[in-house]
Amino acid sequence: MREWRGGADPLDNGTAATEMDRDDSLPGGDNNFEFAFNSSNFSDRVLRIEVMAETLGAGAGAGIGWGGHRKRRRNDGSKEEGEGTRLGLPGYGRFPSSFHSIYLYSSELVSSCEPDTEECAEYENQDEEDDPMLEESTPITDQTGVCGDDSESNDPLSLDSPCILRVNSIYISSAILAAKSPFFYKLFSNGMKESDQRHATLRINASEEAALMELLSFMYSGKLSTTCPTLLLDVLMAADKFEVVSCMHHCTQLLKSLPMTTESALLYLDLPFSVSMASAVQPLTDAAKGHLASSYKDITKLQDVMMGLPLAGIEAILSSNDLQAASEDAIYEFVLKWARAQYPVLEERREILSSRLIRHIRFAHMTCRKLRKVLTCNDLDHELASKLVTEALFFKAEALHRQRAFSADESSHKRFTERAYKYRPLKVVEFDRPHPQCIVYLDLKREECANLFPSGRVYSQAFHLGGQGFFLSAHCNLDQQSLFHCFGLFLGMQEKGSISFTVDYEFAARTKPSGEFVSKYKGYYTFTGGKAVGYRNLFATPWTSFMAEDSLFFINGTLHLRAELTIKQSQSPSLH
Repeated sequence: MREWRGGADPLDNGTAATEMDRDDSLPGGDNNFEFAFNSSNFSDRVLRIEVMAETLGAGAGAGIGWGGHRKRRRNDGSKEEGEGTRLGLPGYGRFPSSFHSIYLYSSELVSSCEPDTEECAEYENQDEEDDPMLEESTPITDQTGVCGDDSESNDPLSLDSPCILRVNSIYISSAILAAKSPFFYKLFSNGMKESDQRHATLRINASEEAALMELLSFMYSGKLSTTCPTLLLDVLMAADKFEVVSCMHHCTQLLKSLPMTTESALLYLDLPFSVSMASAVQPLTDAAKGHLASSYKDITKLQDVMMGLPLAGIEAILSSNDLQAASEDAIYEFVLKWARAQYPVLEERREILSSRLIRHIRFAHMTCRKLRKVLTCNDLDHELASKLVTEALFFKAEALHRQRAFSADESSHKRFTERAYKYRPLKVVEFDRPHPQCIVYLDLKREECANLFPSGRVYSQAFHLGGQGFFLSAHCNLDQQSLFHCFGLFLGMQEKGSISFTVDYEFAARTKPSGEFVSKYKGYYTFTGGKAVGYRNLFATPWTSFMAEDSLFFINGTLHLRAELTIKQSQSPSLH
């Protein structure tokens, strides 16, 4: 038997014991068994690893990702588990499909750890059989380049077996492997029917060889010899399948410590569902989502680039509270645009929107005008759209403290949480009679107001009255007469045509101690496109007094503003 050696056996020179006595810093402390890896002196079994040429069987459908890394799709997980359970081996449902077979050999030469070449019991996955298949066969003894002469063989694998590139045998300790892995614990406890069966064979693809050897070495030493991202991912996959949680944690920490790129982040998010959902891997997927959310924070500037991102990347970006956009309306429109480009078939698009993307849209912060369009959008399931719009309208009708409670509720999955919008959301109440009228509510946090100093401004979302778009803007101004900074509020009409409107307007703010709205300024103005009207010093007080801790205008850290607009007269296109 040829013995696999990743390095010199530390026991061969007789110095391992003294070195271990001197070095208390070895990974794992007292649980470090690096000295026993692949050592016949400390092993009770032999693991025979048959390395196969790559075939379509194991890697079918796998794409080529970062650095040639073979991607494993999320839907592969259920298929692999279904195939594994047919083998009748405890824990085999989590075994990777690319690790084709496990052979269990019996031998009378346990003390010499030599495999028996006369008889073996072989378990093989046969698609046409539901029960595990147990047959006697002659194991392959040639150690390299074996394609197999199956003309006279009883081996059920041999008729369709791919080439065996090489066979590596290593000494293993069943106690160490069982202590580190529930998979091996079940295998060694229940999988070997006879007490003298001490030889197991794994058949793997060549692409898994390095990962498997790293994993086995880790189970002894608690450390890995590589920092290569692609190999670490392969080790992570193997650790998940063999249930070596400690190695999954270790791989996760190493991968997190490496520089994150868009490509690597997308690769981490493309891990099979069973792996990505494991708690040990959660820090890595969270870091990948955070990197994408940070890299693509400004959806307005990066929309063209984002159109080429895959679904997992779009989900990560949309889940962020810090996503910068003009409004939630703009985010909704982007999601529809991306879905239409990526999924041209309507039924597929509806499915993706309903099951994966819609939950990331904050409908509660969309304008009522856009919510009406949601109800008639053909890309969405109408029943679902109706439910989401109804929920959003109920949220808008709630008092502010109730809205904050909903936003803080983790069970709501962020759907009520406000993002960093360029244009601040509004509450709007509209009336048709006796005159077209609307009442607009704008809330600004103390921090937002503080950020306006010394010359900043913040704009509201658009609202509509009489078929025209209007907006509010809050400013930090320099008073021209008193030469101090102050808070100003303005009403503007979006530039659209040359229709003129005469609008009566009134600005008000909640004030302490009553908390009621108090009128601060009123007037009327004939608007044409692009014009604005307002008051440069709304509260008739310097900025320092306005922002003071004892300010009358911040209630629980929020400035509550109200604007009432009434159209008294509309005119034909002006000649201005």
